[in-house]
Amino acid sequence: MTPPLRIGFIPLVDAAALIVAVDKGFAAAEGLEVELVREVSWSNVRDKLNIGLFDAAHLLAPVAIASSLGLGHVKVPIAAPFNLGINGNAITVSPALHAALMEEIDGDRFDPMVTAKALAKVVAKRRKAGAEPLTFGMTFPFSTHNYQLRFWMAAGGVDPDEDVRLVVLPPPYMVDSLKSGHVDAFCVGAPWNSIAVDLGIGHILHFVSDILVRAAEKVLAVRQVWAEKNPDTVAALVRAAVNAAAFIEDPDNRTEAARILAQPERIGVDAEVIQRTLTGRLKISPDGTIRESGRYLLVGREEAGRPDPVQAAWLYAQMVRWGQTALSPEGVKTAMAVFRSDLYDAALGRRPPEQPPVPFGAFAGPTFDPDNIRSHLEAFEVGRWKA
Repeated sequence: MTPPLRIGFIPLVDAAALIVAVDKGFAAAEGLEVELVREVSWSNVRDKLNIGLFDAAHLLAPVAIASSLGLGHVKVPIAAPFNLGINGNAITVSPALHAALMEEIDGDRFDPMVTAKALAKVVAKRRKAGAEPLTFGMTFPFSTHNYQLRFWMAAGGVDPDEDVRLVVLPPPYMVDSLKSGHVDAFCVGAPWNSIAVDLGIGHILHFVSDILVRAAEKVLAVRQVWAEKNPDTVAALVRAAVNAAAFIEDPDNRTEAARILAQPERIGVDAEVIQRTLTGRLKISPDGTIRESGRYLLVGREEAGRPDPVQAAWLYAQMVRWGQTALSPEGVKTAMAVFRSDLYDAALGRRPPEQPPVPFGAFAGPTFDPDNIRSHLEAFEVGRWKA
C-alpha cells in the first residue's frame, strides 16, 4: 500500500470517476489509500495542488494549462494523465432572459447560432432602453465555461467583454445567484443546471455539446515533478479511474453510481438528479420539457478518459483569443504537453489507438488545426487577440 493520498474535488458529476474509484474500491484494488477532500472554489483546488497540500486533484482542464504556463498565478507545471469528463456543461438562463430570447428566435431554438443571434438582438434592445448589461456567471477565468460562453455569444456578434458582464462564481453558488437576480444566466457543470430547473428558476438553453461536439472538461491533475517521482502511483490512479469510469458507463450500474455520488460529503444532491445527468436525459424547463443527448457527458466511453493534446491546444487558442496570453510556439507546446496520453497508455499497457479521437465539431468557425492556430484566430471577428 502506498502512502495515503489527498485528492481535492469540487462537487460536480464530472468528478464521478474519481469519487467512484475511491468509494467503490477501485483505488484500493490498485493498492491506493485515498482521502477525497471536497472544496468549493477552483482557486482553492489549484492552490492546494500547487503547494503540495493535495497530491492530485479534479481540476478544470484550462487551469492545468494556465498553471503550467504561469498565467494568473505562480508557474507550476501540471501533468494530466486522465480526462475525467468530456462535455457535461450547460448554459442556463433565467425565465426573464429565456422569454426575451424566445421572442427574438428565428429558427431552431436548439441551434446555438440561432440563439447567439437572438442574444445579440436582446443585448441591442437593452442598450437602447438604457438597461444594465446582462450578467453571465462562469466558474473561473481559465475555464471551459468562460471559453464556451464566449465562443457561443461571439458567434452571434456579441462581444463578451463589451456587451455583457461575465462574473466568476463557484459552481455550488450558481443557483442561488440566479435565484437572487445577481446573474441572468450561467454556464456550469452538472448537476447545478438541473437544480435551477427543478427549482423553477432557470431554463437550460444549451448543452455544451450543442456548441462543441467533444470538449475536454476536467482532468485528473498532478504536479509534473510529483508524477516523475511517483510513476507507479500515477499509473495506479489512472487504472482506478478507468475502471471506475467503465463501471459508471454501464447502464446497469447507473443507479448505484448516482447513489454514491449523491452522498452529502460528495456532491450532496438528490440521486435522481445525478442519474439524469449520467443518462443524458434532462429536464430543461420548469414545465417539464425533456431533452435527451447521448453526448451530454462522456465519462469513459469513446475514449473519453484518454487525454487528447489537441484539446489542450484548442483551450490554449481560446486563452490567446481572449487576451489572456500571447501566441507562441513555446506556449502551444507547453499546453499540449499537459495532456499526458503517454502516461494513460503506459498505465494500461497499450499502444495509442490507431483511430484519431472524434473532432471538436464546433458549431462556428473553421476546423481547428493545432499546427495553425493563427489562421484559426484570424477567422473570428470578435476577440482580444492581436496578430
